Amino acid sequence: MDCLFCKIAGKEIKSEIVWENNELMAFKDIQPLAPVHVLLIPKKHIQSLVDIKGSDQPLIGEIFSAVSIVAEKLGIKEQGFQILVRTGKSGGQEVPHLHVHILQGTRF
Repeated sequence: MDCLFCKIAGKEIKSEIVWENNELMAFKDIQPLAPVHVLLIPKKHIQSLVDIKGSDQPLIGEIFSAVSIVAEKLGIKEQGFQILVRTGKSGGQEVPHLHVHILQGTRF
């Protein structure tokens, strides 16, 4: 598979990892839209929100639980932050791999 985020998850492409576990990885966006801009991805390839299957529900729950862990690690949990999930080309999704943007410092 020629997926950029799968290659990052597999550590074939170097990234600035903020946090990871067996299923997920959070790393700094290389083109940040805000002072704090981290991407949280499942290591399993899921193209977008519309491609989630019933068997993926535990993983999706883990993603949203991990948002809090990553926000705490970044020191933004108490101040507040935004999450953004883009879906499909018209939704602004640039990399066809499900990812959650964790942003702080700029309002969208």
